[in-house]
Amino acid sequence: MKILVACEESQAITKELRKLGHDAYSCDILKCSGGHPEWHFNMDVFKVIENKGGILQNGEVVQLEQNWEMMIAHPPCTYLAVSGARWYYHPEDKDMPVEKRRPHPRFPDRAKDREEAVEFFIKLYEAPIDKIAIENPVGIISTRYRKPDQTVHPWMFGDEASKSTCLWLKNLPLLEATDIVGKGERVTLKSGKSLPKWYSDALTKAKTPAERRTLRSKTFEGMARAMAEQWTSCVEAEV
Repeated sequence: MKILVACEESQAITKELRKLGHDAYSCDILKCSGGHPEWHFNMDVFKVIENKGGILQNGEVVQLEQNWEMMIAHPPCTYLAVSGARWYYHPEDKDMPVEKRRPHPRFPDRAKDREEAVEFFIKLYEAPIDKIAIENPVGIISTRYRKPDQTVHPWMFGDEASKSTCLWLKNLPLLEATDIVGKGERVTLKSGKSLPKWYSDALTKAKTPAERRTLRSKTFEGMARAMAEQWTSCVEAEV
């Protein structure tokens, strides 16, 4: 199958799809960190969709005769996830009605960025590709567009970690758990709030905000494998 994995510089799912023999390519405005520039479009995903290909990071050209058969997408969650809600409004206005709150002094354009992120998500889901899966954490898409079809965690697929992962699916089945394990170690902060250890490590060990975002958005290996195997096998069963 010709499969596009959008907004994936890590190439985690792309690699799993390649192991199964599929013609899969990652795409991101960032250069790939997965080690395979020959599988990576370092460009606007919508141009890759519209043009049925493009120039890969290594300079080679991919041109499909037909449309992409499937897209698995991971749009940036910075402005969509509920975890970032506190950055939208001025902290002094927390007891005021939302419509009267001022923008956060550090992030005055946050509301505009959020609207653009919502539009990007919807445009991905409505792209002219027959089978689409979009992954994102719990966030505002549920109320601004529609609720996810499913919410899964890495611990359902062999990785001892908790990470609520919402899936919006078009012509694809729900994922089935493959190896249910422990939910992973948690770390309790001084405030009393607890976090999954992998998430806490991403916050404390990353050297830059960009590195922190990359670590927090990573796709766990077991889940990547399940996505690749289950979604492509369902298509093969239709043939």
